Parts: sequence; C-alpha cells; structure tokens
Amino acid sequence: MSDDAAPLAISGMAGHLIRRLHQRSAQVFQRHARAAGVDLTPVQFAAMQAICARPGIDQAGVAELIAYDRATIGGVIERLLQKGLVARRVKPEDRRARVLDLTPEGEALHRQFLPVVAAFQDEILDGLDEDDRAAFNALAARALDLDGEDVESG
Repeated sequence: MSDDAAPLAISGMAGHLIRRLHQRSAQVFQRHARAAGVDLTPVQFAAMQAICARPGIDQAGVAELIAYDRATIGGVIERLLQKGLVARRVKPEDRRARVLDLTPEGEALHRQFLPVVAAFQDEILDGLDEDDRAAFNALAARALDLDGEDVESG
C-alpha cells in the first residue's frame, strides 16, 4: 500500500465522530424523556421550541429555524398535531397560509420538559469539563457558520 493510500483512522474522521455524538445525544434525550413521562423525539421538541419562540410561525419557518428539510418537517408537525400539542390555523392576513401555535397542552408540556432538556445538555458531552463543553459548542457553531443563530428558549 502506498503512503497516499494509507488507512485513515475512523476515530479521526469528523463525520464518524459527529454521527456517534448524535447517537449519544438522541439516547440521552430519549432516556430523560421516558423518565419524565414525555413522548417526544428530539426533532419534535425542537419544532415545539421553534413554535414557542415564534407563535404563528408557518411550517416552512419551523423547518428553516431548526435546519430540517421541509418534506420531513411535515410528518413531525403532523405527529405533534395528532398528540394535541400543536394547533394549525388559517393566517388572518392570508387565508391560504396556515400557521402553528402550541396548544395549552403543548405549552404546559414544553414548560415542564424545558428544564429537563436544559439539565441533561452537559451529559451529552459528559467527558468534557465546563470550559471544554463551551469550547466545543462554540467550535460546532462556527463549523456550521451559525453566527449566533438560536431558537430562543421560549
């Protein structure tokens, strides 16, 4: 094997590490959601977070705010509607447009679960101390070119 074709250690591949970290993040979320008696996925919670931050947002706006594709977000919103956590209504200024709001049940669940989600964020990066977690978050945001973008906590 030539030097040009030397194997690359998988543990040094950003994509592999990001995939593994995403798996850990989803596992931590699901464990805490089950413990809290909350039937949500991470993406459903992110959509609720976006709707809470911007009541009356449309589905495309939710997709954009949480960086999810429009086709997939439709199913996410449908499941939230079926669970009674989100309501869809006609936009008064444009009768063709539909906008989203959290229902009173959705608001209550969001308010109840938000501190749980905030509390387990450090667990996702359990092997890092506080300074390293802050550095990781800053570097990840920079790598994604987020420039301070955020979905407000509501």
